[in-house]
Amino acid sequence: MPLRRTTAAAALALTLGLALSACNQQPINSSLNSTKQPVVERRNFPLDLAAGAGGLTIPEQQRLADWFDSLGLKYGDRIALDGGVGNDALREDVAAIAARHGLLLADGAPVTSGFVQPGSVRVVVTRTTASVPGCPDWQDHFATNLENATSDGFGCAVNSNIAAMVANPEHLLRGAEGTGETVVMSSTKAIQSYREQNVTGSQGLPEVGTQSGGN
Repeated sequence: MPLRRTTAAAALALTLGLALSACNQQPINSSLNSTKQPVVERRNFPLDLAAGAGGLTIPEQQRLADWFDSLGLKYGDRIALDGGVGNDALREDVAAIAARHGLLLADGAPVTSGFVQPGSVRVVVTRTTASVPGCPDWQDHFATNLENATSDGFGCAVNSNIAAMVANPEHLLRGAEGTGETVVMSSTKAIQSYREQNVTGSQGLPEVGTQSGGN
């Protein structure tokens, strides 16, 4: 019996020790800041086109338009030209096709692999995506929390929704720059129009006869 009690006590101590060591391996976050944050990634899609002094030829313009359609060009994508410096006709042709998707050409192209052949221009589309790696996280199965720490999945719902709904993921890195127009002045236009309207009934009541025609 003493041997059995000793063995049982050792097994219990070993179990508690493993449990405590497992608890110590878990990262402890005692703040209200979520450890899993949105990660912004950029991908560059290049396309080389034959460029002439008068801009892009009709087949090259059609090729560029089909390429934009295949990429599903949308708000938040950045379009830039690499090469064709000083060729205004070339820039206007690309800008006109990009305008069909509601986008403007950006200044400065990102670095891409290879080099632009003479007589060619490279159109680079930069697409930015946002995601929250490791979410959702349900690995926290402990019923007690002696460290008063947040759960492993704390903040996953909010941050994942923000990453999915933001129109331009670049705004997670830096906010959108203002246009210089004061928002307060714009919002008060409706109030000013309401105040300048004539008061109802200021012109008097319309005259309505008591007699009506017909049988």
